[in-house]
Amino acid sequence: MGKETLTLVFLLVSGLLFGSIIGEILSPWLPFLTKSKEITWSPAADLEILKYELNFQVKLNLASIGGLALAFWIHRRIK
Repeated sequence: MGKETLTLVFLLVSGLLFGSIIGEILSPWLPFLTKSKEITWSPAADLEILKYELNFQVKLNLASIGGLALAFWIHRRIK
Protein backbone atom coordinates (compact mmCIF):
# COMPACT_ATOMS: atom_id res chain seq x y z
CA MET A 1 0.00 0.00 0.00
CA GLY A 2 1.28 3.39 -0.90
CA LYS A 3 1.43 6.43 1.28
CA GLU A 4 -1.45 8.07 -0.60
CA THR A 5 -3.72 5.05 -0.06
CA LEU A 6 -3.00 4.98 3.66
CA THR A 7 -3.69 8.70 3.87
CA LEU A 8 -7.02 8.22 2.09
CA VAL A 9 -8.07 5.36 4.39
CA PHE A 10 -7.08 7.34 7.48
CA LEU A 11 -8.97 10.42 6.31
CA LEU A 12 -12.10 8.42 5.43
CA VAL A 13 -12.22 6.65 8.79
CA SER A 14 -11.57 9.96 10.55
CA GLY A 15 -14.33 11.59 8.52
CA LEU A 16 -16.81 8.87 9.48
CA LEU A 17 -15.96 9.26 13.16
CA PHE A 18 -16.02 13.06 13.00
CA GLY A 19 -19.38 13.04 11.23
CA SER A 20 -20.88 10.67 13.79
CA ILE A 21 -19.65 12.78 16.70
CA ILE A 22 -21.01 15.98 15.13
CA GLY A 23 -24.30 14.20 14.45
CA GLU A 24 -24.59 13.17 18.10
CA ILE A 25 -23.83 16.71 19.25
CA LEU A 26 -26.43 18.21 16.90
CA SER A 27 -29.06 15.49 17.46
CA PRO A 28 -31.17 17.49 19.96
CA TRP A 29 -31.75 20.14 17.28
CA LEU A 30 -31.51 18.03 14.12
CA PRO A 31 -32.70 14.50 15.01
CA PHE A 32 -32.71 13.29 11.40
CA LEU A 33 -28.90 13.34 11.37
CA THR A 34 -28.67 10.32 13.68
CA LYS A 35 -31.18 8.01 12.02
CA SER A 36 -28.89 5.22 10.93
CA LYS A 37 -28.93 2.20 8.68
CA GLU A 38 -26.98 -0.84 9.78
CA ILE A 39 -25.05 -3.02 7.34
CA THR A 40 -23.86 -6.37 8.71
CA TRP A 41 -21.74 -9.13 7.20
CA SER A 42 -20.98 -12.28 9.19
CA PRO A 43 -18.90 -14.86 7.33
CA ALA A 44 -18.34 -18.12 9.19
CA ALA A 45 -17.05 -21.62 8.46
CA ASP A 46 -16.51 -24.89 10.26
CA LEU A 47 -13.90 -26.96 8.44
CA GLU A 48 -13.40 -29.61 11.17
CA ILE A 49 -9.82 -28.51 11.85
CA LEU A 50 -10.49 -24.80 11.55
CA LYS A 51 -13.51 -22.83 12.67
CA TYR A 52 -13.97 -19.08 12.36
CA GLU A 53 -16.67 -16.49 12.80
CA LEU A 54 -16.23 -12.88 11.80
CA ASN A 55 -18.70 -10.08 12.36
CA PHE A 56 -18.48 -6.79 10.49
CA GLN A 57 -20.99 -4.06 11.20
CA VAL A 58 -21.25 -0.56 9.76
CA LYS A 59 -23.81 1.97 10.93
CA LEU A 60 -24.22 4.81 8.47
CA ASN A 61 -26.20 7.97 9.10
CA LEU A 62 -26.51 11.27 7.31
CA ALA A 63 -23.93 12.99 9.51
CA SER A 64 -21.31 10.26 9.01
CA ILE A 65 -21.86 10.33 5.25
CA GLY A 66 -21.32 14.09 5.37
CA GLY A 67 -18.08 13.53 7.29
CA LEU A 68 -17.05 10.95 4.72
CA ALA A 69 -17.69 13.43 1.88
CA LEU A 70 -15.74 16.12 3.73
CA ALA A 71 -12.80 13.74 4.25
CA PHE A 72 -12.78 12.83 0.56
CA TRP A 73 -12.85 16.53 -0.36
CA ILE A 74 -9.91 17.19 2.01
CA HIS A 75 -7.98 14.32 0.41
CA ARG A 76 -8.56 15.78 -3.04
CA ARG A 77 -7.34 19.21 -1.82
CA ILE A 78 -4.19 17.70 -0.27
CA LYS A 79 -3.38 15.73 -3.41
